[in-house]
Amino acid sequence: MSTQKRVAVLQSSYIPWKGYFDIIHDVDAFIFYDDVQFTYQDWRSRNRVIANGAPTWLTVPTGSNIKRLINEVELTDSAWQKKHWSTIRHAYTKSRHFREYSSLVEDLYLGTAWRSLSEMNQTFTRSIAETLGIQTEFRDSSEFSASGEKLDRLIDLLVKAGATHYLSGPAARSYIDPQRFEEVGIQLEYKDYSGYPEYKQLSHEFEHAVSVLDMLFNVGADAPKYIWGWRDRGTSTSST
Repeated sequence: MSTQKRVAVLQSSYIPWKGYFDIIHDVDAFIFYDDVQFTYQDWRSRNRVIANGAPTWLTVPTGSNIKRLINEVELTDSAWQKKHWSTIRHAYTKSRHFREYSSLVEDLYLGTAWRSLSEMNQTFTRSIAETLGIQTEFRDSSEFSASGEKLDRLIDLLVKAGATHYLSGPAARSYIDPQRFEEVGIQLEYKDYSGYPEYKQLSHEFEHAVSVLDMLFNVGADAPKYIWGWRDRGTSTSST
């Protein structure tokens, strides 16, 4: 009897939102897809936190050159790190669980002068995932030397990673061809981001689309309950 291996493949993101960690939790292996085209002013290099009662953007300066892969984006000035940490500290210093997680987040920002966007994003994500109790295996797409373009490359990556199931974000329904996955014996599933419960947030109106840091500082060790614990695993994804 063959062993199932659920795999997700996503580009790294800056201090990702809770849905990103929801997908990570649901799979056996999570692959950072960072040897692909960098997208300027996207989730790769920015995210939002709640400051003064409203969503506030935090953007990593990456320059305007889009002719780079994500793992080729260099961070030439680390001054932004102190600024971002200062914004986060002031925004959440009065939140219930700030003291529990402040040293972890402060060290991510001030403990290293980051020079690679990909390396930074992956380190932040791994550290937060560990804090959430996630035990998923992390890999980098560059390890697999996948070939082809677009969907062909993704499928080649999944085959080389030994995937039996592929968990995709819901937006991919518009361009993914399910038959291609059937041809290589990989079961395609889509993540469902709906139904996340609200929690006590320092905002005028509740906002789901913010960094997971917001949840950590506000609900602490209960964060997993608000990301995946509130539902049965069987209802977290949908098959094609």
